[in-house]
Amino acid sequence: MSFKIHVSGAAQAAVDAVMPTLVADMVASGITGQDAALWGPDSEDEASRRLGWTEATTVSRPLIPQIEALRAELTEAGVEHIVLAGMGGSSLAPEVITRTLGGNLTVLDSTAPGQVLAALADRLEASALVVSSKSGSTVETDSQRRAYEKAFTDAGIDPRGRIIVVTDPGSPLDASAREAGYRVFNADPNVGGRYSALTAFGLVPSGLAGVDVGALLDEADSVAVELSIDDKHNPGLILGAAIAGTSPLRDKLAIVADGTHIVGFPDWAEQLLAESTGKQGTGLLPVVVDTFAPELSGEYADVQVVRLVDDATQLHLFPRDRHEGEILVSGTLGAQILVWEYATVIAGRILGINPFDQPDVESAKIATRGLLDARPESTAPLFAENGIDVRGDATVLGQATTVKQAIDALIAQLDDNGYLAVQAYVDRVALPQLEGIRSMLAGVAGRPVTFGWGPRFLHSTGQFHKGGPAVGVFLQITQDSPIDLDVPGRPFTFGQLIQAQAQGDASVLADAGRPVVTLHLTDPENNIVSLFEAIN
Repeated sequence: MSFKIHVSGAAQAAVDAVMPTLVADMVASGITGQDAALWGPDSEDEASRRLGWTEATTVSRPLIPQIEALRAELTEAGVEHIVLAGMGGSSLAPEVITRTLGGNLTVLDSTAPGQVLAALADRLEASALVVSSKSGSTVETDSQRRAYEKAFTDAGIDPRGRIIVVTDPGSPLDASAREAGYRVFNADPNVGGRYSALTAFGLVPSGLAGVDVGALLDEADSVAVELSIDDKHNPGLILGAAIAGTSPLRDKLAIVADGTHIVGFPDWAEQLLAESTGKQGTGLLPVVVDTFAPELSGEYADVQVVRLVDDATQLHLFPRDRHEGEILVSGTLGAQILVWEYATVIAGRILGINPFDQPDVESAKIATRGLLDARPESTAPLFAENGIDVRGDATVLGQATTVKQAIDALIAQLDDNGYLAVQAYVDRVALPQLEGIRSMLAGVAGRPVTFGWGPRFLHSTGQFHKGGPAVGVFLQITQDSPIDLDVPGRPFTFGQLIQAQAQGDASVLADAGRPVVTLHLTDPENNIVSLFEAIN
């Protein structure tokens, strides 16, 4: 069996309570049969255009020889490095696929100028760029494509031989890419971005980077029949019931990789679950943690632990190794992807929401565009300490005059069922150590803490932050960039873009009544030490 699951405690009680209804309502076979009515009349129109992923293991097969042929063509032309410009599911799925199954792929899902410049400087002469966007209007992906077009041209390389586009048929990008002479792969338009791992969005960049994507589809296909059966042993029904059926709802899912061979899966699951369920004041908040995280202590009544292990059904002699009360899952990558997609839409039905829309994502995009057009002067910080500028509402910061006091004041806004979200709009290639503050803050706050690289998280947990339960507090971290980069053909730079994205999202959160504090690093390399000291 290519997927295994074991539940106990509150998760087992949830399965026992919810499973009979799921089976009686024929939810599993309904999903496979693309029954758009499963999520209620208000969701039916959207759902009718978003269930194509259920047949991806079949529909995507014809892509394999096309990908293999193009890979051979690129290799013949001296290309040995694939760069992916994409956001959300378009980047996170190829990232976990190539990290797990091998492949020479650089994922560029940032507008931080240093990160873009680092990608451009990495083997440009031997690189090809895959541009992935359903609509083609995603500002990050459009900007990255423009930067690579100029870089290729400046290096004397014809972009037409080095840029590959994955988009929906008939999209603006589809038309412009074909007009420019780029190779285009059309994806299934009946699949939303976060469910697109087994479509062209996941397969083209991964296959061009060297992954055997046919084997990945085989892994998913091995559980497809089981997932379609209305039976209490269906792993998709079990996982969906376990994560969404607890009473009271354990709406924070601490997802930890502990023994699995899959690299980076929690990050992919995070965007799938958060963007699918975080709306109408409810939802499931994935919290990606390591094996030493405070969230795994079992002391939080609203946290359900999901542990990715080598063998979910392995018997353990010692009680501490049994992980009582947790959800244990194991399996191949392809199987995991398909099971979690089923489980997510099942969770949506249990929660009573539409798992296919993202009604609150556009607000931050609108705010960003407004800031890029208006170019207002940056507001002065309330205070600065050791090169860290502190901004935020005075009602949140109170009398704070140090970074430590500012963080403590933000944490003080947390309710007993709240969470802290760290949003790092920085160059994650240059500052990877920043992610270490997550566990430190979780220890200080005594509540779950999420960490997201901006603007990447806007296409992941950003929907939950605005549409989910209004119990989050938000710590933004931004930076001065020592160098900047123009976005060719646009009246702004990458540095201006990422700052507008941070400011736009902060304003939308603040307008919704969410507490936000921004720490701006004027000298990032040195300021990080001061920041860690303040938290510690």
